[in-house]
Amino acid sequence: MLDFTLMPKPQLEEKKRELEDAYRVFEGKHLKLNMARGKPGVEQLALSGQMLNELNSSSSFLASTGDDCRNYGLPDGLPEMRRLFAQMMDVDAGHVIVGGNSSLNMMFDTVSCGMTHGFAGCEPWGRQEHLKFLCPSPGYDRHFAVTQYFGFDLITVPMTSNGPDMDIVEKYVQDPSVKGIWCVPKYQNPMGITFSDETVRRFARLKPAAKDFRIFWDNAYCVHDLTDTPDQLLSLWNECEKAGSQEMVFYFASTSKITFPGAGVSAMAAADGNLSDIRKHYFYQTIGPDKLNQLRHISFLKDLKGVKAQMAKHREIIAPKFRAVLSKLDSELSGKNVGKWTKPKGGYFISVDVMPGCAKRVVSLCGKAGVKLTGAGATYPYGVDPQDSNIRIAPTYPPVNELNQAMSLFCVCVQLAAAEKLLKK
Repeated sequence: MLDFTLMPKPQLEEKKRELEDAYRVFEGKHLKLNMARGKPGVEQLALSGQMLNELNSSSSFLASTGDDCRNYGLPDGLPEMRRLFAQMMDVDAGHVIVGGNSSLNMMFDTVSCGMTHGFAGCEPWGRQEHLKFLCPSPGYDRHFAVTQYFGFDLITVPMTSNGPDMDIVEKYVQDPSVKGIWCVPKYQNPMGITFSDETVRRFARLKPAAKDFRIFWDNAYCVHDLTDTPDQLLSLWNECEKAGSQEMVFYFASTSKITFPGAGVSAMAAADGNLSDIRKHYFYQTIGPDKLNQLRHISFLKDLKGVKAQMAKHREIIAPKFRAVLSKLDSELSGKNVGKWTKPKGGYFISVDVMPGCAKRVVSLCGKAGVKLTGAGATYPYGVDPQDSNIRIAPTYPPVNELNQAMSLFCVCVQLAAAEKLLKK
């Protein structure tokens, strides 16, 4: 393997011609492959098929409280569902509210509540000026889009191997116009890293200037392990109790990638003051969540042990896909100084940093040859990656044979874009 940056110009020109020939071969295959979003594959969706049969005409439809799940009521959700989410999120069950199928919907509603009615007795965010929100990047584009939609200025916070750069976070929160931060603390999207114990403790000990500053702790991949030695995330709930900062955090999770993304169950948790604000918000929005879907999930999953058994089945399907992607990256790109990539122990993504200035070119080349990737820049606020380097790889949806084709093309495009850039110097 030769380092592209050390190649003499004639050798690099020859390499570029070889890569162009390889690329034309892929163009001739007329591929139509999609690796743009982190969706479960068809085999994964089939794992939950039995759940659709859990309720039938002979079912009692009664919750453990005696309430009929076909009717109004139980606005916080079924007690069993609340307990299950509490175990998944490592929070107190009495502080969990169960929602509809989308945790992103609950996050949007929470930001909306802050905009219209505020938190902690403060002036609503929407009546304050120059609102800012911290966005650890590379990060989740839909998080950033929510706060952009509501008019926040999005502030990029660099990600490190331990989580967001906490020196920068601690500096920014001294500005009272900074109202929150997005976090995916376990197997972060897209880098796949898990926040270190010290990072979690520093979050709990934050002293923001704004009383209504809130951490949005989206633990989307809390049970999504891919190895026998999974990452362990320190409990922010417990650390905040120690620090007396419980009101600073909203916690979120869902079953979207456990059962059905389009028909799962979501939940959020918060301390008493925040819950009071959120319950007022939901009181006018709904008379109760879809308890039949919650009952169906509890009947199918039963408890945390059942969730882990279900996730073991998911792992059997997607772990080989992650191995296929990483194998291609290692065999085709290692030692060439054209990119680097993460090797996560769980979650749904692999983050690749190609040579600065090349990400858009790589995504464009792949697209023209029939492989759709997440847009370059999507992992940064406003879709602008200042280095034009990061690309999010989503291995879960395509079958392994298609992944191998897509990644072979991807590796050719990464090298071709790098050669083009170096030859322009």
